[in-house]
Amino acid sequence: MTLPQCDTPPTPQRTAGLRERYRIERERRVRPEGPGQYRSASAEFGYFAADPYTGAVPEREPLHDAVDVAVVGGGFGGILAGAHLRRQGAGVRVVEKGGDFGGTWYWNRYPGIHCDIESHVYLPMLDETGYVPEWKYAPGEEIRCHAVRIAEQFGLYEDALFSTAVTSLTWDETAQQWVVATDRGDEFRATYVITATGTLTEPKLPGIPGIEEYRGHTFHTSRWDYDYTGGSPEGGMTGLAGKRVGVVGTGATGVQVVPMLAEDAGHLYVFQRTPSSVDVRGQRRMTPQEAGADRRGWAAERRENFLRIVSGEHAERDLVADRWTESAALLEKLLPGFRRDGEPDFEVAYEAADHATMTAIRDRVAAEVSDPATAAALQPWYRYACKRPTFSDRYLPAFNRDDVTLVDTADSHGIERMTARGVVVGGVEYELDCLVFATGFSVGVSGITSGKLPVTGRDGVRLLDVRAQHGPRTLHGFTSNGFPNLIQMGSLQNASSVNFTHVLDEQAVHAAALVAAAEEHCAVVEPTREAEDAWIGICAQGAPDHEWFHAECTPGYYNREGRGRPNGPLAYPHGAVAFHDLLRRWRAENIIEVLQARASASV
Repeated sequence: MTLPQCDTPPTPQRTAGLRERYRIERERRVRPEGPGQYRSASAEFGYFAADPYTGAVPEREPLHDAVDVAVVGGGFGGILAGAHLRRQGAGVRVVEKGGDFGGTWYWNRYPGIHCDIESHVYLPMLDETGYVPEWKYAPGEEIRCHAVRIAEQFGLYEDALFSTAVTSLTWDETAQQWVVATDRGDEFRATYVITATGTLTEPKLPGIPGIEEYRGHTFHTSRWDYDYTGGSPEGGMTGLAGKRVGVVGTGATGVQVVPMLAEDAGHLYVFQRTPSSVDVRGQRRMTPQEAGADRRGWAAERRENFLRIVSGEHAERDLVADRWTESAALLEKLLPGFRRDGEPDFEVAYEAADHATMTAIRDRVAAEVSDPATAAALQPWYRYACKRPTFSDRYLPAFNRDDVTLVDTADSHGIERMTARGVVVGGVEYELDCLVFATGFSVGVSGITSGKLPVTGRDGVRLLDVRAQHGPRTLHGFTSNGFPNLIQMGSLQNASSVNFTHVLDEQAVHAAALVAAAEEHCAVVEPTREAEDAWIGICAQGAPDHEWFHAECTPGYYNREGRGRPNGPLAYPHGAVAFHDLLRRWRAENIIEVLQARASASV
């Protein structure tokens, strides 16, 4: 793959100057607390995480039965695992905290919400359901409805438990089953457990001094309060007419919600610490013929094509042709896949390509925002892959409105404090009727990776204790020694991509194959310690290449708010395409190696 070049490639002096500018801008924003600068939406702030969509949860009797497979989580990961298992004839029970299927698309219903990946590759199982999205980038409600469509088609509603959180998983060696306990008093058994709890599920709040003193209205974007604002995800928020509204956060969510609030609020204040890189969106309707949906297997072909391009692999042509694929060489943070063309000075070429892309993005800000000071504050000074790129054709023009004010908080490392009446930045109090937190989600605090869902395996060993002592130990990211028939979905020691639903679908196929193999051989799924060691060694191969990159990035959830990547090998280093190929070969040739005979007591 040939990296894009600048019209005038940067000289060593210019490169050094740019790196120094990036360093200065980073230091303006990094905070000593790291991730500790945020607080969870729990305890006295638990109302921020309450479900505003389901209403009163109906009472039901606790369950004390048994199922073949318990799936923890009803987002796309859990839905896809359930669908592939249903195809095999397995009995599946999905347990989900929300009031319905959808995961992040159940919770996120804020005005303007759309997916930033093309809908024809983001929405899974389009071939299987026969559905063809209307828009190039699907709105959130269309995505949520597609999640429901899959769940209905594969019968996942029949035994699902909604508004229910799993509180513990305990392995019963005698019965060779997991005991699944929930916050609704359930204590049922499952031969297999698949965890699909996601990595960005728990809303977080900024730890602003005095946040509890504010007397105006507040809510988090993942729990949008339409009772207060009126309107819908399409806008029309008549409840904000004449009101002074503030929004904290200018990441992917903020970029989508700011133009909608600008239309309806009396005056909008956007509190920004770090500007996003905002590229062209190019939203439009697409006919089925344009998407290639007039032939069998079109969706699988299109999403594989997209994955290959953004993973640095060869593709004969670009079927999606958007800003993701055009900027592919900057997306995966120097994956080895981008080094196959014999470039001896890859980092030099990478830096030149990054310079060209970020210069174009900064030039776009200057061209679209009329006030020079506002434009300067909106320009991102960091490498393209340091933060999740965003795309909008409406965000930048919103700052040309007289009733929209950008408040740059970088010099004070964020909002200084809150009062009963509003927000203080640079010694200036901004009085607000309503403050919206577009501050995203805590990373790694949900499910079994955080300890919020205690998992006790063979001989009473707790998974959290193993990880505290030895770090994450898995085979392929899915299974761990000492925890039979526990299959974990997610990005830990697995592979990732900008299109994570594709990764989840491949994971769901793999999880279903593990269950099928165990059933065929009357065995449990459990790797040896030697297999874990070998896999950890493979994952560790990419760690040195990534460390310098994250250490120099502006703070965000990619680098633990400026503290660099967490210790330990966290992902397969050669990209999703190579990982999926590896899994297919392993299933065909070596899957028997992960199976161990069931204990005789269970026969």
